[in-house]
Amino acid sequence: MIQRSISLEQAQTIVAAALKEGRKLALKPLTVVVLDPGGHMIALAREDNSSNLRPQIATAKASGALALGISSRTIAEMAIERPTFITAAAGLNPAGIVPAAGGILLRNTDGAVMGAVGVTGDTSDNDEICALAGAAAVGLTG
Repeated sequence: MIQRSISLEQAQTIVAAALKEGRKLALKPLTVVVLDPGGHMIALAREDNSSNLRPQIATAKASGALALGISSRTIAEMAIERPTFITAAAGLNPAGIVPAAGGILLRNTDGAVMGAVGVTGDTSDNDEICALAGAAAVGLTG
């Protein structure tokens, strides 16, 4: 049977690896979410002292990546040139869109989208580093 979505076990591994990377880099408290290809939450972890809105931000980073088929870093770049489009798209997407690095698509070796991960809590660049570490822990790319 062909796997078309992230499993719970994979999602938990992604979350753990992303948080481990954050601790290794001594980052601020992180929140990590993993979504399936349809945008449904599979796993979420919010570190102690992570601020209240972080779960929604992490979800919007990952959900935005799924909605537009590109990383949230690329969405941020698009927002500079096409702010009206990104604002409108964010309103259409039930979980929103956060145009900042930290949300990546999770692709298998064939390039199929298996889901997305969103990380928030530190700088967007560091959030993305942790998201990529999570993906790598299960053999997926961002």
